[in-house]
Amino acid sequence: MARENIRLEDITIRTDLHARDISRVIQLHGSLYQQEYGYGLAFESYVSAGLYEFLQHYDPDRSRLWLCEHAGSLVGCLCLMDRGDSAQLRFFLIHPRCRGLGLGRQLLDECFAFMQACGYSSAYLWTTHELTAAARLYAAYGFQITEEKASTSFGKTVVEQKYMKALNGITAGE
Repeated sequence: MARENIRLEDITIRTDLHARDISRVIQLHGSLYQQEYGYGLAFESYVSAGLYEFLQHYDPDRSRLWLCEHAGSLVGCLCLMDRGDSAQLRFFLIHPRCRGLGLGRQLLDECFAFMQACGYSSAYLWTTHELTAAARLYAAYGFQITEEKASTSFGKTVVEQKYMKALNGITAGE
């Protein structure tokens, strides 16, 4: 895929949800994870179920879906789900043509500011061992691996990893 001349300033981020947003997030995940990691239909089903759960319990004061758009296309997203005292980060993805611009950090900074405003005491996320660039970003924000388990849930064998971080006294970009 040819790299376009996209700047961070060319990307808009919104949190108000519109019709088709959820299907666009599912499609982006299904497409990119198939291309980059060989994840199959089971992964797309997993994303669909998670976003359905998000919508069923959606409370804009405690949960959020950040949508990144460039020229009308969805190029990134991050979901925060309310889990009581904890926040779960899910569906964090940046399209390859927009990686390296600082968009991932911007999303995490906005997410951390939101978590702080909500008073969450901790945050966690699940990912797989294959997502090494994302793992470096999580570590830079103070997340640590607390659990690992083998899984075939995405149509192939992977090691799922749980990352956690205490949020008492957090600052964005910490």
